[in-house]
Amino acid sequence: MLLKNTWGLETASEKPMQPSQVQIHNVTSKVLSGNFLNDPHVRRTAIYLPPDYDANARYPVVYLLVGFTGRGTMMLNESAWDENIQQRLDRLIETRAIQPMIVVLPDCFTRYGGSQYINSAGTGRYMDFLIDELVPWVDATFRTIPVRERRAVAGKSSGGFGALTLGMHHPETFGAVACHSGDMHFDLCYRSDFTGFLRGIEKFGGVQRFIETFRDVRPKKGDFHAILSTIGYASCYSPNVASPWGFDLPFDVETGEWCDAVWARWKAWDPIELIPQYEGALRSLPLLYLDCGTRDEFNLQFGARTFCARLNRAGIAYRHEEFGNGHFDIQYRYDISLKIFSQVWSSQ
Repeated sequence: MLLKNTWGLETASEKPMQPSQVQIHNVTSKVLSGNFLNDPHVRRTAIYLPPDYDANARYPVVYLLVGFTGRGTMMLNESAWDENIQQRLDRLIETRAIQPMIVVLPDCFTRYGGSQYINSAGTGRYMDFLIDELVPWVDATFRTIPVRERRAVAGKSSGGFGALTLGMHHPETFGAVACHSGDMHFDLCYRSDFTGFLRGIEKFGGVQRFIETFRDVRPKKGDFHAILSTIGYASCYSPNVASPWGFDLPFDVETGEWCDAVWARWKAWDPIELIPQYEGALRSLPLLYLDCGTRDEFNLQFGARTFCARLNRAGIAYRHEEFGNGHFDIQYRYDISLKIFSQVWSSQ
């Protein structure tokens, strides 16, 4: 006999609950083949299938995007002090805080640490990979509810930027967006790294030498992160495959003199600048959720506040929360967004 559970999904009443599953699949991408950085075009993709996943139900899907220097499978790592994503989802489903769902953990890692989940000549067509290849593959392979209204995207840091950017560019694919401490207001969150870049790059022998040797640097401390992240973001926002490095920087490496033209290319991806262009897409979202810690080390709380102020002026609905922590170790915020996704789905 089949019964309806709390969230309206059919489940077998006489069988013991089967545990959740995590499957790892190699997804071959055509659009990533031959990318500029020669990164793999076969991507290890983790799929969470909820308890009692079987032939008698279909499930909504959440795509969870990790931050810079991460890949999806890292969310499965066990921690002495926290839950991994499977343990978190199991607890939330078991306590009926969320409904059973499929969760996809994509791999959009690049040689420099991340793709920002966008298309770039300097990294690859990662937005196209997600929208045109991964989403259709997931829908064809698993028991999804393959409609926008039951498909969400969420992420933290660069993953939060990716979630928001995907929601703006592809509202036909995602009906709900959650941006946790996402990159925005680039003048505040990125420019502070540029002095570290200028200060430290000579120690590494210049940009080309850094590119050739950074994987072997031990320990990766001091200005290393400012240099790597600046290179990583430049390869996404201001690629130039004709240049010696494959990207342009928004400043002169020796003098620090500012280049407005290159910086304008970066800001063309800044969510706070894109609201007028994507107002219709943002207005169409059944759920747009943002949060950020009040002590964020990259000043992203101000980006979220600015973004929401501009949404207000445009009359676009959203939900915004702040919490009393910084940028790191805030995976617990997924409890909030996953619950809100479930509430939205159950009310539609």
